[in-house]
Amino acid sequence: MMPEISRFFGVIITMYWNDHNPPHFHAKYGEHEMLIGLNGVVIEGKIPRRALSMVLEWLALHRDELLENWTRCKERKPLLNIEPLD
Repeated sequence: MMPEISRFFGVIITMYWNDHNPPHFHAKYGEHEMLIGLNGVVIEGKIPRRALSMVLEWLALHRDELLENWTRCKERKPLLNIEPLD
């Protein structure tokens, strides 16, 4: 089970507590999923281009909150919800 931290336009954003470096999050859209570094680099996977552009726009707005959640993951603390893209 991955804690959901945001959801917008069919995209679900999650983080694992036991995930590996580099700091990243998971973006799921339908049957597609990808891992995206907090630096905006796609680590693995693929989602449709339109969904990816929304995820990257959301990342640019919430990078600090994502970094805080990454730290919370490492400390096994509850993750904070992050505002969706609107």
